[in-house]
Amino acid sequence: MRNKSPEARHHRLIYLLNVAQRRLQRWMATQPSNEVTPAQAGLLFILGKQDGVLMGEAGAALDLGPAGISGLVDRSAAAKLVERRTDRDDGRAWRVWLTPKGRTVLAQAKTDAAAVNAALTEGFSAAEIDVVARWLTSIQDKFPRDQTETPREIPRNKRRHS
Repeated sequence: MRNKSPEARHHRLIYLLNVAQRRLQRWMATQPSNEVTPAQAGLLFILGKQDGVLMGEAGAALDLGPAGISGLVDRSAAAKLVERRTDRDDGRAWRVWLTPKGRTVLAQAKTDAAAVNAALTEGFSAAEIDVVARWLTSIQDKFPRDQTETPREIPRNKRRHS
């Protein structure tokens, strides 16, 4: 279902999405309470739900490839937030576990995320936020991370500049 309204044609969605993402990340990086990067917080959130997850599973949940998750786990381990252990059943696989410091930082990251989410949703109804969340989620289906998956084709005459 395409939105063919005249107003929809004039939104610069690519530009707006990119600027919003950059500004949010810059702002988050300047907050004194943030001991971790947004990526590290994401890893902690995953481990908070399921400690001891396989590195590949954590990478998939964070939309990172093998090199990305490996680097993130390395940086997080160096900060004493997580530890990497070999899998009991498969010595080639690695699992990631929260450390005591990681659990403490996770609690603060949850508080910080709740505050940021409150600021992001301020002034919008729950129904409006549901639409925004649905739209952002749909991007993942339309433009999959795995390049072997075929993204939806955008007809040439429908493409707009950002």
